[in-house]
Amino acid sequence: MKSEIFNTAILGRQKLKFLYKLNPIELEPYFLAVNRDGHKVIYGRVNNSNEIKMFEFNKIFNIKVLSNTKFSPIIPILPILN
Repeated sequence: MKSEIFNTAILGRQKLKFLYKLNPIELEPYFLAVNRDGHKVIYGRVNNSNEIKMFEFNKIFNIKVLSNTKFSPIIPILPILN
């Protein structure tokens, strides 16, 4: 179920809001993967930062898709922009 929600948000470029270890997170989701330990994870940019972070599925609760907010992924092309 979580995978479907995340895939829909990634394809639609919609932000997500959820609890991660009981901390509220607003995320621009980029892609899903499996980490070295075999756990499903999602990578994305946390709101108001330029850092891409990883979040484990089993620690994510209360997922909400923010359908009224869209985003464009930040892709560093020129070293000047970094």
